[in-house]
Amino acid sequence: MDLQAGQVAVVTGAASGIGLAMARRFAAEGLKVVLADVEETALDKAATDLRAEGADVHARVVDVGERAQVMELAEEAYDTYGAVHVLCNNAGVGSGAEGRMWEHDPNDWRWAFAVNVWGVFHGVQAFVPRMIKSGQPGHVVNTSSSDGGIAPLPTASVYAVTKAAVVTLTESLYAHLKAEHARVGASVLFPGPHMLRTGLWESHRNRPARYAKQRPRRTPYRSLDQWEAAMREAGKEIRFTPVEEVADLVVAGLREDRFWLLPTSEHSDAQIHARSRSMLDRANPSYLESFVLD
Repeated sequence: MDLQAGQVAVVTGAASGIGLAMARRFAAEGLKVVLADVEETALDKAATDLRAEGADVHARVVDVGERAQVMELAEEAYDTYGAVHVLCNNAGVGSGAEGRMWEHDPNDWRWAFAVNVWGVFHGVQAFVPRMIKSGQPGHVVNTSSSDGGIAPLPTASVYAVTKAAVVTLTESLYAHLKAEHARVGASVLFPGPHMLRTGLWESHRNRPARYAKQRPRRTPYRSLDQWEAAMREAGKEIRFTPVEEVADLVVAGLREDRFWLLPTSEHSDAQIHARSRSMLDRANPSYLESFVLD
């Protein structure tokens, strides 16, 4: 897709982290940006900052787990700008890593699926038919994670399962768009290759009452800072990928019409090969047995 000034990009989870970096990168290309996020204060600040940088911005508070709110976002985006060319279904939550998967509070699963999976589908259903009907070039980017899409992360099973679903959802979307001969493309994004400083670790701050935990949180780390401190104290090297690099990867991928927005990484490549070999050899997934779950 050829990004051009005046086009319109919609980004969910846009108030911070990867979402804000993508919105800022699109604005730098001359695109108008629609920001959606569940966190009103952070969203207002993001919109104000981008406008101060010269961007044409429209912002709306949206819980992507609620279909009606995403449909209203689409109505408002089209009423405001008349078109949408890029859709980034980026909003996501991490509902914790709290023991074995069968020990998780059922609401951990419900909340993670509502945002990470249903939120992506709501975005597809609200925007894609209009994008196709316009006949204009367009692209959909769905944010997954190496934790689920490349190799499952047993220590964060709830999150990993939802992100694996996003990969298959996007593969299906890609096939359906091709079958329609649409001028709209699709990509799945794997941020990385290293850890990222986003608000994912503190997702519980925005957890709706309808998905409230029914027992106290068990995770030993309440924030990314706590986890990082513990890892460094244990002598482990921690590397972070700037969110700006992820945004650059997305823009480059759009221009090249790439489905897999996957940064180069020896670690990720090794995981992909190990999983593929296990499947081709009909062998048990020994690559999962090395995780320490206690």
